[in-house]
Amino acid sequence: MVEVLLTHSYFLHFDPKEYRAMMPYPPLGTMYAASYLRQRGISVALHDVMLSDREEEIVSVLQRQRPPIVAIYDDGFNYLSKMCLSRMREAAFKLTDLAKRHGCTVVIFSSDATDHLEQYFAHGADYVICGEAEVTLAELADSLLGRSKQSADDIDGLAFVRNGEVLRTARRKVLESLDALPFPAWDLVDLEMYRRVWKKRHGYFSLNVVTTRGCPFHCNWCAKPIYGQVYHSRSPQNVVEEMQYLKQFAWPDHIWFADDIFGLKPGWVAAFDESVNSKNAKIPFKCLSRVDLLLQEENIRHLKNAGCQSVWVGAESGSQKILDVMEKGTTVEQIYEATNLLHRDGLRVGFFLQYGYPGEAREDIEKTLHMVKDCRPDEIGISVSYPLPGTKFYESVKQELERKQNWVDSGDLDMMFRGTYSSDFYRALHKLTHKKFRIWQANDLLKKILARPTALNRSTVSRLLKSAYHLMTLPALESKLEGLAEHINPATRS
Repeated sequence: MVEVLLTHSYFLHFDPKEYRAMMPYPPLGTMYAASYLRQRGISVALHDVMLSDREEEIVSVLQRQRPPIVAIYDDGFNYLSKMCLSRMREAAFKLTDLAKRHGCTVVIFSSDATDHLEQYFAHGADYVICGEAEVTLAELADSLLGRSKQSADDIDGLAFVRNGEVLRTARRKVLESLDALPFPAWDLVDLEMYRRVWKKRHGYFSLNVVTTRGCPFHCNWCAKPIYGQVYHSRSPQNVVEEMQYLKQFAWPDHIWFADDIFGLKPGWVAAFDESVNSKNAKIPFKCLSRVDLLLQEENIRHLKNAGCQSVWVGAESGSQKILDVMEKGTTVEQIYEATNLLHRDGLRVGFFLQYGYPGEAREDIEKTLHMVKDCRPDEIGISVSYPLPGTKFYESVKQELERKQNWVDSGDLDMMFRGTYSSDFYRALHKLTHKKFRIWQANDLLKKILARPTALNRSTVSRLLKSAYHLMTLPALESKLEGLAEHINPATRS
């Protein structure tokens, strides 16, 4: 028997796009909560649903562990959790129902629950944690377990129902000294299951680490329900200590630094470079950054020296007009410069692209396509603008939102406000961008093979054949897109 059973609501199986990609990571935020509770003397277990097929699998765990408290604690470091997908909301409701049937008190922590308190309470949740959650959960658990006399009213960062009314306590102050937190409870997840999946699909094993909490920038479509504009960082030495631990305990081949922005604090990347090499803790990694930051303090050189293989950047658009209305704070010129420098130093580059932001016209879309063609990123990820509560963008379009206000899964791509074009247009544009991207990559590959025939192998032949398919099917898709482009939303005409 344990006192708190932790779980989360992100089932990879329920997200077809991500299930096809099959790049699962353990629920880092949930693991942090587990380690913090253990540090406070509370016994815990973790039911990781990432690779589960259905919600009912928790029943055997409830019967075995008999926990008085179940915390459905989503991984706030997983951007897919931040998207508040409706299929995962349904999973949270189902998990709540199953836990309540076993007599458990149910505590919820997620961005979606914070934004939709009434829905979660209507489906049986007893408490919702709003804001940074480890300390709040520990104080609530102590109270529910009779270890403290602190009432729910006196615990910051909580919401609950009393006499039919939803009540919220004072906001929880975020942690400033992140080094004081214990490392995530890596021992509570089935790392061998993750290793098997990664090795089978990709030939290597990747784990996730986070070095920061929060983001101080002002991109007006980015939701920050937990940290707001506050930003705090672990010390490079503390991060390196965790990497040393992982090398001994889990033997990953690769690390995914899941921060919103890696190495934002001045001098941090250089100090990380020095520490990771002096402690023999280097593990190949990928991270997210901003193009303006990459151009400062020789950050690219330090990233490479520290073991970085790939950097993803929020390029978003090739139109400066769109970047400015997004309040992105970067320029198209910086995207070009940072990409060139990353490639010069042998690092792979990934672009996050966003279509459909209000005011985006066809010429802005063409600028984005030209940017991708010119910069030749190694990978791209494409989405359409997604209004999340609490953002300036959401406030500007909320009167246009209808019943559907969340995607079902990450491949939904539905326009939930009145964009310039229809959802079908943006879905076709998504496909067209990927096809063109693969064709441009194949052209580069073909030039490489012609210059060095020994580069021709089974893998390169396969890539060239796939590009031939894209080349043959592109005209029909371009024609479809042109037809869809004729139907402009009248409300967006200039």
